[in-house]
Amino acid sequence: MDEEKQALEANTMPTLTLTPDLEETAEQEKEVPAVEPVILDESSFTPEEQKVIQDFAEKIDITNSTVVLQYGSAAQKKLSDFSENALSSVRTKDLGEVGNAITDLVGELKGFDVDENEKGIAGFFKKTANKITNLQAKYDKVENNVSRISNTLENHQVQLLKDIAMLDKMYDRNLANYKELGMYILAGKRKLKDVRENVLPEMMEKAKKTGDPADSQAANDMAAFCDRFEKKIHDLELTRMVSLQMAPQIRLVQNNDTLMAEKIQSTLTNTIPLWKSQMVLALGMEHSVQATKAQREVNEMTNTLLKKNAEKLHMATVETAKESERGIVDLETLKHTNQMLIQTLDEVVKIQDDGRTRRREAEAELARIEGELKQKLLDIRQ
Repeated sequence: MDEEKQALEANTMPTLTLTPDLEETAEQEKEVPAVEPVILDESSFTPEEQKVIQDFAEKIDITNSTVVLQYGSAAQKKLSDFSENALSSVRTKDLGEVGNAITDLVGELKGFDVDENEKGIAGFFKKTANKITNLQAKYDKVENNVSRISNTLENHQVQLLKDIAMLDKMYDRNLANYKELGMYILAGKRKLKDVRENVLPEMMEKAKKTGDPADSQAANDMAAFCDRFEKKIHDLELTRMVSLQMAPQIRLVQNNDTLMAEKIQSTLTNTIPLWKSQMVLALGMEHSVQATKAQREVNEMTNTLLKKNAEKLHMATVETAKESERGIVDLETLKHTNQMLIQTLDEVVKIQDDGRTRRREAEAELARIEGELKQKLLDIRQ
């Protein structure tokens, strides 16, 4: 246990340093692997190309200013001319238009929504027909926009394929120019080495022996020619390095164009047909859904109608049965009629009795009136 504790303390013990940056830098330098420089030599060329380099080196006249000035310029001009032609062919291309077209395509596909919330069942069949019509109209509109965007993408794909082919040619041309520049450099270095190791020492030795200022000036001029030609070779080496760097750049651009062309191809052959098939399925499912809803509405209306008819039939049957069980004249009506008839007879009898009584009274009154009248007449005669 003590040994384990000591080992743990040793592992967790902090370390102190006065030069952390130097130690970290040294550690990083240790991690970076050493890079061996690439030396251009004739071994990278075929025997035929080596023969061309050797023969061309013998023809170089470094004392000719025109030759030195134009040395290797042919290879430089080939790459410059081809690059200019390539630039003019892609200068008018809108690099962001492909992305915008794909974005518009996504927006069109997202904007197509099959689901629409409709409330209420009034005018159901009319609404259903309108919804299907509107859905088809929306599909036609989106399809037209998708077709337009597809044409745009196809045009861009054609342009990208042309650019890819052009970049292939540019890569091959750049590779040829890269090799040609290397041959110019090797031929120039071979010539420069020959002059500095053979011609220039002889001229300097001659100037020392003769002491003639003309010979000294000729030796100095030859040394200046060598320096100037060396600078020209260095310029060609810089151009060769640019050509070397251009190769992966061309492949990167070509790879980007290839990826975009493949993306467009996938969109044209997979995304758009898949969307169209899904829209056909959506329309078919919408027809099925609407047919199901319509059938449900028919069933509900049929059930409602049957219920209402059953209720009406029940009411009519019950009322008919009640009416059929009733007599022609209700007992209550007969009782009421009989009671009214008795009451009427009683009132008639009473009226007749009252009439007889009033007539007897009237007869008595008339007899009295008659007696009074007679008595009055008798009284008048006396």
